[in-house]
Amino acid sequence: MAKRDYYAILGVPKSASDDELKKAYRRLAMKHHPDRNPDDESAHEKFKEAKEAYEILKDPRKRSAYNQFGHDGVDPTARGPGGPGGFQGDVGDIFGDIFGDIFGGGRRAGRQRQRGADLRFSLDLGLEDAVRGSTREIKVPTLGKCKTCDGSGAKDGKRETCGTCGGVGQVRMQQGIFSVQQTCPACHGAGQRIGDPCPTCRGQGRIRETRTLSVKIPAGVDSGDRIRLAGEGEAGMAGAAAGDLYVEVRVRPHRIFERDGDELYCEVPISFTLAAMGGELEIPTLNGQVKLKIPQETQTGRMFRLRGKGVKSVRSHRTGDLMCRVVVETPVKLTREQRDLLKQFEQSYTNDSTIHNPRAHSWLQGVREFFDRMTS
Repeated sequence: MAKRDYYAILGVPKSASDDELKKAYRRLAMKHHPDRNPDDESAHEKFKEAKEAYEILKDPRKRSAYNQFGHDGVDPTARGPGGPGGFQGDVGDIFGDIFGDIFGGGRRAGRQRQRGADLRFSLDLGLEDAVRGSTREIKVPTLGKCKTCDGSGAKDGKRETCGTCGGVGQVRMQQGIFSVQQTCPACHGAGQRIGDPCPTCRGQGRIRETRTLSVKIPAGVDSGDRIRLAGEGEAGMAGAAAGDLYVEVRVRPHRIFERDGDELYCEVPISFTLAAMGGELEIPTLNGQVKLKIPQETQTGRMFRLRGKGVKSVRSHRTGDLMCRVVVETPVKLTREQRDLLKQFEQSYTNDSTIHNPRAHSWLQGVREFFDRMTS
């Protein structure tokens, strides 16, 4: 009896892609699988037919031979250009190929050693250390490589192939119509087992320890910046590579300066006399004191910029500025004599308040106009 065309069986054109072939076979396999149709012989035949078609067409070499020579090109008895074409393996093998991406990968996943976990360490710094850079020692609790077995987990340093998975690291489990591949429960995916575990680490290859590390802090770091120390995280299982350590910087609030990126801000209180008459004032910076010239008639809130006195960026290497906001401080705890002097001073320019207090005069004028509009 002549065999049906494989493309017609799957219901796809001859130009169908691999994904289209897979989707077509998955649809037919789910529909005609023997477990779903236990008493339907025709469904069994259709399932075998679809399975055979997919096995041939998914293989590029066999598909090419079939396209050129038809069934003779893939007939195992014909010894044609396509070679043996009969499909082998059970239902579980086919479903492992079709649904492997859903249930955890195919049989070629191989054994992989699990890399150690990355660690994070928070490091508090003062503003001066963050701006200038420094070197700090930190103590990090971690899982380090066992020195007794050099991380192998075995007393003699030797490991043997896992007998459960045959060294593959995964086993296949049948669940109904599906064949599910999962991590080997005996070796946990390593593909190897330890015959004589190390007494120090009990076969883990790593032990708990507190490691002291020296961290170089680059100049200009800010809160939220991270410094990566490669290979200083947790040791991997059974000699696998260690993870990394990420040191996260947190800059403590400063008593004088407030940082915003590469700029520094500070508030400078000045006396009433200095604000009125002007003069010079020494201002602290991170590199020493500098003199700031205060002009006459300086009002509170005025901002002065000291260029290049901020922070040098760790990325762009640009140096920011220091912004000084002056605040005129009102005298407190005055003596009677000082109060009398202030009254005399105020009386001396009461008649000329427009000249000496222009902002107050302008504000009062605005208030009068506001009330006039309200009452009109």
